[in-house]
Amino acid sequence: MRFLLVEDTGDVAEAIAERFSKAGHVVELAGNLSDAEQLCDFNDYDLIILDVNLPDGIGLDLLKRLRTRRSGVPVLVLTARLAVDDRIGALDLGADDYMVKPFDLGELEARTRAILRRKAGNTTPVLEAGNLRFDMADRSVTVDGEPRELTRREQILLEIFLTHKGRVLDKSELLTKLFGLEAESNANAVELYVGRLRRKIEGSDLEIRTLRGLGYQARLAERQ
Repeated sequence: MRFLLVEDTGDVAEAIAERFSKAGHVVELAGNLSDAEQLCDFNDYDLIILDVNLPDGIGLDLLKRLRTRRSGVPVLVLTARLAVDDRIGALDLGADDYMVKPFDLGELEARTRAILRRKAGNTTPVLEAGNLRFDMADRSVTVDGEPRELTRREQILLEIFLTHKGRVLDKSELLTKLFGLEAESNANAVELYVGRLRRKIEGSDLEIRTLRGLGYQARLAERQ
């Protein structure tokens, strides 16, 4: 998944980015409100982690702008403010969740998983497609109960396909979700990872179709 982290405190930003990068996510950083607004104008994100107090303004102004534009991107707000009214205000503006600093990185990661599950219409941390089961909490994948070993990036690719079943995903979209804007990878890398994923989930009910000139589409395979 592709995340935008808006945080001006260097060590906090570094710790959060490292945590999510190790989980296979692409994390892009903005240290101020202006840079965050520019990134949001030209890019699509699966999740935004947004600090309230920024050097050039209030992070909630970005949240307000996104919701005014009817953007549905999930936003988790980070705040040092303890007042209940401040937290209520963030939720009323359209935040999906909030955390008060200081916070535990494990809890932050769990909160983001919960937000992404809700966005995908799931109430449990498990994504399923027929006999394929992906537990997002412990990152385990099974087919007919048999464990399948996937790399972090393969897990993220599988998560993307499972949360977008039926939707056509073009290679450029998958490229940015897997590698980010700064990556030197190209569409061939996407083909490589899709091929690896297909082999590792062979025998599952999830079919990843190649639509020439359009991209890929994941769907339940038709049983013979």
